[in-house]
Amino acid sequence: MERATSWVRTPLGRGFLMAVVATAATGFAMSAQQNIVANYFEHELGLAGSQFGYITAIREIPGFLLIFFAALFHRLSLPKLTSGALVILAIGYGFFGFSNSFWTVVPWVILSSMGYHTFLQTYQALSMSMTTEGRTGWMLGRINAAYSGGSLVAMGVVLIVFQFNLLSYRSTFALCGLLALVGAIAIFGFPNLHNGEVQAKMAERDRIVLRKEYRYYYYLSLLDGGRQQIFFSFGLWVLVHQFGLNVPVISAILLVVTAINMFIGPKIGKLIDQHGERQMLGLVNVGYVIALVGYGISSNVYAAIGCYIIYSMILPVSGIGSATYLRKVAAAKDVAPSLAMGLSMQHAAAIIVPIATGFVLNYVGYQVPFLVASGFSCLTFLVTRRLYPEAQKSALRLQEEGVPPGSLPITNGLAAKESDSGAPSSVDTGISAGEAPAR
Repeated sequence: MERATSWVRTPLGRGFLMAVVATAATGFAMSAQQNIVANYFEHELGLAGSQFGYITAIREIPGFLLIFFAALFHRLSLPKLTSGALVILAIGYGFFGFSNSFWTVVPWVILSSMGYHTFLQTYQALSMSMTTEGRTGWMLGRINAAYSGGSLVAMGVVLIVFQFNLLSYRSTFALCGLLALVGAIAIFGFPNLHNGEVQAKMAERDRIVLRKEYRYYYYLSLLDGGRQQIFFSFGLWVLVHQFGLNVPVISAILLVVTAINMFIGPKIGKLIDQHGERQMLGLVNVGYVIALVGYGISSNVYAAIGCYIIYSMILPVSGIGSATYLRKVAAAKDVAPSLAMGLSMQHAAAIIVPIATGFVLNYVGYQVPFLVASGFSCLTFLVTRRLYPEAQKSALRLQEEGVPPGSLPITNGLAAKESDSGAPSSVDTGISAGEAPAR
């Protein structure tokens, strides 16, 4: 006990505690909002199935513009940027319940989305700053478990309050805003860390980073965005609209999913550290295909629920795996802006795909979007076959490690092979503010 107390007093211990509290509080806010929003749209605002797709696309616009927000605030430290994002999220959630139509909810969707997507990028960068490269998955798994813990509490609270009519939609959205504000306060004083060690000054970040050497991370982000947003847009809607499930039942399903993720999150991160991104991301995309096809073609509510749980259970692998891959190949100063670039690319697909599938939904059954999503997973699987982090380190990363320019680390004889088959060269092709593309 005394040893644990002493560790919490260290900068790393304080940072970990701040990250856990902020992530858990944000997990509560986001998950409670997600839990009730499908029913809120369906029963309170009377949105049609196609409008679910349209509002998802609107919500993803700030995600697409994230790279420009990151460039605008690149001089702001990551903890303060994270705190500010959560304040914006709190405002968006707090006013969500005052809407009464599609267009009156749109401003709060956009505002909360700005906070939500900024947090998605910065919390991963802050989490990775607390540990070394070889334990990145382990750390991200534990921070994700804290998020799941907050989500688990949220699911229980929503289940109880809606089962017994203790709170209205408006009051629940206000509670979500309050918890997001708690997260903002908790993360504000996060220490300046790198590899778990305190740094004298804040690390510099380029405004915009786009490097050919990180292209596999971008491919993963783009394809994951298409798959993820189809399921996010229509997954709960199918359970509500097609199978008629109410808020307490949806809460119970999400409760099960969240409890599972809370306990397996650290194990997922450890497995990625042990077996690598190539193997784990390939395996999880096979799982996506099975779950999405099953969800799309099943007419049995229990089978659909089972596929929903399977998909949601393996979902964290993609985010952790792509982030750990990026850290292995990118220079330290490129990690945060590259995460922002990846999320922007992810949401470029997230804007287009829900609109297209929402339009298609007017003419075909709900099964088609899920089959399209399984197609994205098949393409992602092919990308995972190209991941060799040790042989794909960027030129800047090699310079950080003291490797002579023009050379690549040999990993099972793959360096020469990768140069011939499309792996990144050591030439810097970054595009930063005030720089022209390298030629």
